[in-house]
Amino acid sequence: MKKIETIYTDHDHKWSVIARDPAKPNYLIDTNEYLIESMGLGLLTDPGGSEIFPEVFSALGEVFAPSNLKNIFASHQDPDIISSIALWLEVNPEIKCYISWLWTSFLPHFGGNAETFIPLNDEGADINHGSLKLRAIPAHYLHSAGNLHLWDEKAKILFSGDIGAALLPLDETALFVKDFDKHIRYMEKFHSRWMASEQAKLLWCERIMKLKPDMLCPQHGAIFQGKDVERFINWFHDLKIGMDALDLSKS
Repeated sequence: MKKIETIYTDHDHKWSVIARDPAKPNYLIDTNEYLIESMGLGLLTDPGGSEIFPEVFSALGEVFAPSNLKNIFASHQDPDIISSIALWLEVNPEIKCYISWLWTSFLPHFGGNAETFIPLNDEGADINHGSLKLRAIPAHYLHSAGNLHLWDEKAKILFSGDIGAALLPLDETALFVKDFDKHIRYMEKFHSRWMASEQAKLLWCERIMKLKPDMLCPQHGAIFQGKDVERFINWFHDLKIGMDALDLSKS
């Protein structure tokens, strides 16, 4: 079963992560879901696929009333991100889902309607959640054509979607990155193939370095904190990605 752990708290402002399911079928990719609480209201990032909804719902219910979940932030359109939307709408039909404008006519195929989805412009936007003003940060073509991350200035935490993702073996259970150099082996192939644009990558690295996050929280794998955040940005900046990394002569 998935477990939930608090990674940040300041009065009624709280971040928790639902992560690591050792009982997960091998044919499913492991995912992290982050709960942001403010004034008793909840926002869930990339709430996952319909296949894992029972585990995410159960873990969430250990610390938070699911009926108080008011917002969902979807970094992009993939099924492991948001195919559970119809099930969350059964919990609260008034949930609003923030997503790039590019996907607002695609996601209703999973569930919901025109009122469910709040389109976000390419340059991003502020999102009011309880007493917080969160910020959707552009990350287009990293890897999706319409891709956004979520920045919490007060907590200094960036939800980074697939950037920073690692495909960890079952015996790597730490919630935070412990050995950055070792961790690279679990990130390198994923980033070099799934990240499409060198220009977008460099713009993202410049933008995020200026924010100076204390934590970088990806949708897969372990969380970066402290100096490992800057280490990751520098590593990603120098990584060859997309067509530059793919040798089509072997195909």
